[in-house]
Amino acid sequence: MTNNLGERLKQHKENIEKGNKTFASKYNIEFLVYYEKISWVQQAIAREKELKAWRREKKLELIRAFNPEFEFLNDRFVKK
Repeated sequence: MTNNLGERLKQHKENIEKGNKTFASKYNIEFLVYYEKISWVQQAIAREKELKAWRREKKLELIRAFNPEFEFLNDRFVKK
């Protein structure tokens, strides 16, 4: 969850490059293929917890419905 997705994506990339011990760097998570915009922090936290509890296949179905080609969406949020 973040209120600035572009900045969060930059942080993930920096953590990978620096070799920091984060989830993103451990699994080389650099590219965005799915996101949801939620206005209320409490709802965003609840949704994140809900998604984390899902099986992998259910998560993949959600991503496919949103982004069938699994296109990288980083450029929508990261300014160059």
